[in-house]
Amino acid sequence: MKQGRALLLSALAAVLPAHAQQKTGPGITGEDSLTWHGITLYGVIDVGVQYDTHSAPFTPYRPAASGNIVRQNDSRSVTGLTPSNMGQSRVGLQGIEPLNDAWSAVFQVETFFNPQSGEVADSLKSLAVNNGRSLASQNVGVDGSSAGQAFQTAYVGLKSTRFGALTVGRQVTLLSEGTIKYDPNYNATAFGLLGASNTYSGGGSSEDNRLDSTVKYSASFSDLVHFAGLYKFKSSNGSANTAVQADIGGQFAGASVDAYYSKINSAVTATSLTALQVAALPALGYPAANSLAATVSDNTTYSIMALYKFDPLKILAGYMYIKYANPRTPLDAGFNDIGNYVLAFVTNSAFSDSKTVQVYWSGVRYTLLRNLDLTAAYYGYRQNAYGTGTQTGCATAAHSVCSGTFEAYSIDADYRVDKHFDAYVGAMYSGVHNGVASGYLYTTNINPTAGVRYKF
Repeated sequence: MKQGRALLLSALAAVLPAHAQQKTGPGITGEDSLTWHGITLYGVIDVGVQYDTHSAPFTPYRPAASGNIVRQNDSRSVTGLTPSNMGQSRVGLQGIEPLNDAWSAVFQVETFFNPQSGEVADSLKSLAVNNGRSLASQNVGVDGSSAGQAFQTAYVGLKSTRFGALTVGRQVTLLSEGTIKYDPNYNATAFGLLGASNTYSGGGSSEDNRLDSTVKYSASFSDLVHFAGLYKFKSSNGSANTAVQADIGGQFAGASVDAYYSKINSAVTATSLTALQVAALPALGYPAANSLAATVSDNTTYSIMALYKFDPLKILAGYMYIKYANPRTPLDAGFNDIGNYVLAFVTNSAFSDSKTVQVYWSGVRYTLLRNLDLTAAYYGYRQNAYGTGTQTGCATAAHSVCSGTFEAYSIDADYRVDKHFDAYVGAMYSGVHNGVASGYLYTTNINPTAGVRYKF
């Protein structure tokens, strides 16, 4: 019996995705992990120095502190300490308890934090502190799924090496797992679009790369074919009323491919309040410290992602199609968003004509030495013209509803000193054009970054 349980623990540890080492779960596995009676204490501390040619001052609240890619409120060059450049800084507990020779109970809870400031990660606070301020006077403020919650991930469930895994709670979405696996930079925030902006792993909203009140099932067959499904219940005070995601994929002889579908209803994209909106808050009875504005939409996403590995090279690529439509279930002003932030001003009619965004990326990872990886990658997206009236079909920077594009190029190196400690250096160029550049103070950014990461 003890031998069977040991084999089960080993098998279940093996099915934990290797890409989870970047953004969620333990960074160290096996004998080097801090595991006692099936419960593992783990953590990652990632911090570095970054220079941005065009940025707002860094924030102590957002998980990445900097914007990394060019943002609308970039107003100057900035140098400072930035956390989680390569992998998310976090601390957590993960448990696997064998129930018999076939089944185990599992759980995970983890917290994201910013080592340069000591703050619990809170993307929405990075927006709220900019309330009422002009673009040129703002700090970095970016929406996201981290909103000061005690735990970014919190789930419990059952796993079987034969029948798969069923888990419930606040969980990483299937799309997010896919972008981590198939991004050439594994969602590193400093070196890729997919890590710098969770809009795409969130299926159209940065708040939705993790979701409250979800049930998730995944299974694989003969290590060749796998599938997964996720459903979000309506009763939670989360970032969508309901959500459905599905994934089917396979792997063979070094190749892997996955296809994804996502439908997120009443998705929230939060922004800072204007000065006029802040002035109106007392009459509405909402506090300025945790009030935000938001655009609400129903988001539908289709995606295909693939990789091919032939040592020492790994080639990765992906394509994503996201459609934004006005919500079938509008949200009212005063809606309680994740982290108990109040959406004081809500827009439910931004997409009378649907907005579509096509996202694409490709790159290569080259293992130059056993402990040295080099990565080069390209990212881009293109939005359609979705305005009406005089803005129909526009293709200039005059309006945000005009068609436009974004592109980014990155190169970086990661040197692993041992299983616990690595050092990295790299840079990413990003630029925006036409409608995507509307309202931007600057339209390009380069972010040379160097740092270290410790995992336990």
